Amino acid sequence: MTWSIIARDPASGAFGIAVATRFFAVGALCPHGDGGVGALATQALINPTYGPRALRLLREGLAAQSVVDALTQADPGRAARQLHVHDAAGRIAAYTGAECVPWCGHAIHETFSVAGNMLAGPQVLGETARAYEANADLPFPRRLIAALKAGEAAGGDKRGRQSAALKIHTTEEYPALDLRVDDHADPLAELERLEAVSRERFVHFARFFATRNSPGVWDRDTINAEIERQTSSGR
Repeated sequence: MTWSIIARDPASGAFGIAVATRFFAVGALCPHGDGGVGALATQALINPTYGPRALRLLREGLAAQSVVDALTQADPGRAARQLHVHDAAGRIAAYTGAECVPWCGHAIHETFSVAGNMLAGPQVLGETARAYEANADLPFPRRLIAALKAGEAAGGDKRGRQSAALKIHTTEEYPALDLRVDDHADPLAELERLEAVSRERFVHFARFFATRNSPGVWDRDTINAEIERQTSSGR
């Protein structure tokens, strides 16, 4: 009931997950990540425990394929599950259960993977991958959205549209960007709008957050002055 793309930005090392579906609030349970650790999407007849369990295993140093094997082999419902995982070393693994609703499948590329089920056909993943590769000049979040839009233009979820989400993880446990469209007539258009709004102030403000290695900046004058400088320069 979903298709998604997970990628590693070659410029920054950030993990990005973008997903769309004809189902409510896909961003709540499908995409998961941790900066410097890995990223995954759990979908089809979703097992919500896969996300937190996979991140724990990735933090312990397990490779992507070992994580997929550990989760699916322990799950009696694995035939109805779909999962793809990236680890910090750049390894990618994916699983599509035999009972996932067709069309279903996945594809692993050098720096990204695509997976989906209940789709109009294999062209959905093919066009998602093609557009991601063709738009290397776009900023990472916009590149991921462009990929999903191409997949939707190729048929997308064969039942229609309802929700979409985008997560970017850079260096922290919390996401650098976490956008959700839970219920909308055109969720990818709305996701695209929200990403543009995030560039007005949020992405500049987020540079001052506390991190694993820094307490961050909390002086409001400093923060506001830098946001004004960035926005006035059109960045």
